[in-house]
Amino acid sequence: MKVKISREKIATVRKFLRKLYHIVVDVVYWGCIAVVAYVVGQTLLFASFKIPTDSMQPGLTGGDYALVWKPVLGARIFNLFDAVKGEKVPIYRLPGLRKARRNDVLIFHFPYPNRGDSIGMHMLKYYVKRCVAIPGDTFRIDNGIYRVNGVTDTLGIYHRQVELSGRVDSTFQKEIFQCFPFDSTYRWNIKYFGPLYVPGKGSEVAIDTQNIVLYGNLITYETGRKATVKNGQVFMGDKPLHTYTFTHDYYFMAGDWVFDSRDSRYWGLLPDDLIVGKAAIIWRSIDMRTKKNRWNRFLKKIQ
Repeated sequence: MKVKISREKIATVRKFLRKLYHIVVDVVYWGCIAVVAYVVGQTLLFASFKIPTDSMQPGLTGGDYALVWKPVLGARIFNLFDAVKGEKVPIYRLPGLRKARRNDVLIFHFPYPNRGDSIGMHMLKYYVKRCVAIPGDTFRIDNGIYRVNGVTDTLGIYHRQVELSGRVDSTFQKEIFQCFPFDSTYRWNIKYFGPLYVPGKGSEVAIDTQNIVLYGNLITYETGRKATVKNGQVFMGDKPLHTYTFTHDYYFMAGDWVFDSRDSRYWGLLPDDLIVGKAAIIWRSIDMRTKKNRWNRFLKKIQ
């Protein structure tokens, strides 16, 4: 039995298919535009990070979502795929509105992804800490209080440092009390640290058998070569290394919760190209125990 379809019905079906086709094309087109815009935005403009711990209390607490506004320090351009594979990649930072300042809260890649003896970029591990010393500073901790030579401003959360100052040394666990560079020459600890000069791009530093433990990782990071000590002298390959001129800016990062924060006191200085950006606001906050929104922290400025 033949079914006869009228021309009107055929025309209606064709019209419907054409309309459906245009809808699909529009959805795909605008979907691609949205994906590209999101990727470009994430690369050049903003990024969001969940804060997993309380090491930055009271400013940031576990469950906060911090928004980084990248144009402040300048967005970074690098080969993401090679970086994810753990390869060292050249990183180019676009011009920003300014450089990092003391007391900025910064989000950065954890600089020691493998062991503790070389700097790298762990693409999936981010830290958030406060910058307390910038290139050219000489930083020290004097009975728990953070200080920079020639600077009278308060660095970090001062009242926490005062609490640290009054705490008895024997109440600290050994792995918390002892600090970078974990060397018998320095014997630095959580209450007495430094002085440590923070080099910047173009800084020329005299190198000897003592301070190579402070700057050796940085030199290896920049040159790909490891300095060694032979017969009471520092060598780079077969040549003595008396001075070194740095090619990066470095920063000393500290957690606001000074009693328990894995920061520069334990792993050393942070290279500039590992910094993602300055944390600007808390755009969301979830109580990690109840899973409820903490609306009192919504759009709170990070200071």
